[in-house]
Parts: sequence; structure tokens; C-alpha cells
Amino acid sequence: MNQHSIPVSAGVSSDDKPANHGQIRRYRLPLDVRVLNRWMLMATAPFLGALIFLGLNSPEVRLPGAATGVPVTAAASESVSNTAVIGGSLDQAAVVAGQTADSIKRGAELYRQTGQRMNAIVQTAREQSQRPLMVYDRRIMQPLGSPSRTIQTDRLTAQLFPVKAQNFNAYALKIRLKDKNAMKLVLGKDKPGRAETTLAAVNRYKAVIGINGGGYADDGRGGRYPLSTTVVDGEYVNGFEPSYKDLFFVGLNPEGKLIGGKYRSREQLEREQPQFGVSFVPVLMNDGIAQPIPPKWQLSPARAPRTVLANYKDDQLLFLIADGYDEKGSSGATLSEMQILLSRFKVVDAYNLDGGGSSSLIFDGRVVNKPSDKRLRPVATNFLFFS
Repeated sequence: MNQHSIPVSAGVSSDDKPANHGQIRRYRLPLDVRVLNRWMLMATAPFLGALIFLGLNSPEVRLPGAATGVPVTAAASESVSNTAVIGGSLDQAAVVAGQTADSIKRGAELYRQTGQRMNAIVQTAREQSQRPLMVYDRRIMQPLGSPSRTIQTDRLTAQLFPVKAQNFNAYALKIRLKDKNAMKLVLGKDKPGRAETTLAAVNRYKAVIGINGGGYADDGRGGRYPLSTTVVDGEYVNGFEPSYKDLFFVGLNPEGKLIGGKYRSREQLEREQPQFGVSFVPVLMNDGIAQPIPPKWQLSPARAPRTVLANYKDDQLLFLIADGYDEKGSSGATLSEMQILLSRFKVVDAYNLDGGGSSSLIFDGRVVNKPSDKRLRPVATNFLFFS
């Protein structure tokens, strides 16, 4: 930048006087103030122009993507208007929500009422489907009379009937299994060759009903082994033995249905899928028809305490137990008399189990029959029922 001379006039201090007396000397400053002022004016001129322009024109606010500008005052008005619109929309939404809630409540109530009607229909259908069974049950109950005692649970219904015949007293036990596992066969003390009373087995297994099972053979040393083919929990105790003479096998399959008869081979019995069962003599009823009694069993003994296992068409079971005061043949029932009762009671199949002093009937923890030994006899097998 060029430097300019500035003259100095009077008023300069004595300290600033030049060395040569009477001579005027000029001093040069580094920057002219006027030049500086002009430079500052030029630098601020654009900003001043912009301020003047803004003062003379109304400012506009443009929204992103808007085609035209919106004045600030108009934007404020529109904001108020939008707030009112939003408020109205919220009120309308609240009304719609209330209407929707009412619709949901009505739908829920309709669903509940429909569910109740469907349950009533299902219950009616169930009752109607059970009606034939109830009619049949009333038919077979008529000759039995009224039960003296009943056990009814989710697993079974057991009804005990006293029976008075001309020459003996007996007990009929009708059982409907609702659970196929509510009945089982047990060995004496759970071991082949061991024996225990039916009451002992009932108490040991905490069962509600117990009846003596099939025949057994004494080994002469105090052991009692189940006679012939015996199945416990689907397993053969002493293997399979073909039926011979008047011997039969009777038991239940996994579905809780009675199976029985004479089996010449293991394969023949396996087709019946025995879950448990015992052997003895003879078959008394087959398909509702009384079977011929072998001569030996007509007289040996003529009368005796008896235990019989039978079934009905609807798979209910019937145990028939006859009392006798000894095994000499002068008390108790003949097998023919048992067949007469079984025919009267309308059973389908019936099998004679071990009798005499072995006959035992335990119902709800109490001994019902009158054992001919004056006490319960230990036996090799027992049928148990669970509540």
C-alpha cells in the first residue's frame, strides 16, 4: 500500500520538535484513515443491501416440496386449522373405537352363547348315544334286583347284589370298567409258587375289590403254583400249555374285554392278545348258551361254594359267588344251578373258576361271602379292581 505524507503544524510537543531549528519536517503514517473507511464501506455494502431488501419485502416460508411459498402468518393460521382437524379426527377415532369395542363385546357374548348351545347339543348327543346302553343296563338289572352296595368312580362302577336261590345263597357282582387298567391279575405275593388270601392281596395293592382266580397245584412242600396257562401283565408265568380235556383259559385283553375258551396253540391265544388270565374247568356258557357239564364235574362234588366269571354284550363283567358251609358236596350250588342263574341274568359267556374253600369275595375292604374254611384260604392268583 502507498504511504502518504501528513503535515505537522503547531501544537506539537517540545519532545517532537525536529533537531534542526526553524525547519518543518513531515512524518509518514503506515495507513491513511480515509482509505480504511472506504474499504470498510465497500466490505459492508452487500450486507446493508440485503437488510434493506428484506425490510422492503414480506418474507415467505417455503415447505419442502411445496409449490408456492406460505407467508408466516398464513402458516400459523393453517397450523391452528390443522390442530382442529386432528382434534376432530381423534374424536371420530374415539367414537369408532367405542363402536368396535361394543361389536367385540357383542361378538364375545354371541360366541359364549353359541358355545353353551354347542355344549348342550354335545351333552344331549352323548346322553342319546348312551341311551341304548342305559336301556340294556336296566334290562340286565331287572333279574338282579336292587344293588345292596355300589362303588362308582371315574375308573369303574361296581354293584353288589344279594342272590337267594332255593338251595344256597350267592352274590352277584356287576362291574363296568371305565378304565381298562382298573382290573388286573396278581400272583400270591407276586411270585410263582407263593400264595396269599384275597384280602391280603387287596390290602397289599390298595384295591377296592378282590375275587379269587384260577386253579392251582400244590407241590407237597407248601408251594402253590397256578394251574396251566397263566398270564400276568402280558407275560406267561409258566409258559403256554395247550388246552386239554375240559381245561380252558379266561382273561382280559388290553381293551378290557373278556376273552376265553380252549386254545390249542400259543399262536391261537396270542391273536386274542391276553393281558392277563387263568385256567380252570369247565366252560359254563358260550354265546348265551349253556354248555354241557362233564360228568366228572357233575358229581365231584355235586354241591360246593362256587366262583364264576361271566360277561355281558356290552362288555360288563359279572362275578357270581355261591356260599357253601363245606366241601363235602352237600352244601353250595351245582354247576347246573349256576347255569340257570347265569341264563336268568342274560350273560353271554361264563367260566367256572376255582371254588370250594378258595371262593373269596372282598368288596370295599370287607369279606362279603362266607368261606367254607371259616377263614380265607391262601390262593395262587387273585383278580383285583381299583377305584
